[in-house]
Amino acid sequence: MSWRAVAGRMLGIAILVAMAATVAWALYVSQQRPLTDDASVRADLIGIAPHVGGPLTELHVVDNQEVQKGELLFVVDPRPYEARLAQAEADLQVEKREVDARRDDISAANATLRERQAEYDYADDYLRRVEPLLSRRFVTEDNVEEARTRRRAASAALYRSRQELGRATNLLAQDGAVNARIEAAEARVQSARLDVDYCRVTAPFDGYVTNLNIAIGDYAMEGRQVFALVDRRNWYVIGNFRETYLHDMRPGMAAQVYVLNYPRRAFRGEVQGIGWAVQQPDGPTTGLLPPVQPALNWVRLAQRFPVRVRLIDPPSDLPLRVGQTAAVTILGPP
Repeated sequence: MSWRAVAGRMLGIAILVAMAATVAWALYVSQQRPLTDDASVRADLIGIAPHVGGPLTELHVVDNQEVQKGELLFVVDPRPYEARLAQAEADLQVEKREVDARRDDISAANATLRERQAEYDYADDYLRRVEPLLSRRFVTEDNVEEARTRRRAASAALYRSRQELGRATNLLAQDGAVNARIEAAEARVQSARLDVDYCRVTAPFDGYVTNLNIAIGDYAMEGRQVFALVDRRNWYVIGNFRETYLHDMRPGMAAQVYVLNYPRRAFRGEVQGIGWAVQQPDGPTTGLLPPVQPALNWVRLAQRFPVRVRLIDPPSDLPLRVGQTAAVTILGPP
């Protein structure tokens, strides 16, 4: 065999060994540092909806505008709610006067009760004194019966006075130091005042206005979203990893994220959690689980599960947007 044939065989064997080593190394790295390019940038979004309904009288934002926490977004016509607040405040004053009158009624009922109690005590004492005199003929039967009638009348009057006192006390609705009538009126004032405050809708956090399709004069329905607000305080990436990679992943592991817009800049991340369930294409649709399409891997479909990676201090000069394409590599323990 010539030296050229030997050299060719040796070269072929070296190539096969190098290919096998490369494949083995790639499999090792893929298990130790799982990678997926099926990922996207996310942020929390909330729908901005007024607590009260009415026409918009002021609109202080435009679509895609950046806003700060507490910044005024729009104003619902407050006039009907201001009128209700004025009515509730007036009702509160009337209720306070009514409670004062009820307290006066209770004082009068107490005075009447004391008077009726004195009349009954006198009638009862008089009857007790005259009844023994009947057997000794010092008084007549008519005198005794008149005394008994007077005591029965005094007892009935005393009973009515107690009933009137109880009724006056119940109408006052006093429970210790708290008066239920005034508390209810004050609650109505507080509710009306809240409605007036709800007419001015402010940003609950720093964010970006999106999908704004309203104008001054539009009628805002109570509880119906008028636009969305992207929370720019916390950004994260959802990466769909094959199920074969999940057994070595743990929350708290360090991650590296690349965004398609900025291919030369790496973002630091941390695994927050690994999905426990995904929607099955051949099962019932609940609307509660994330739909993740499995990728074809040779002849077997490996299911993918969403892994949430929190971005740590993303650079301020690289603006992020919900839905940007990303690639995620799990680096392992921090």
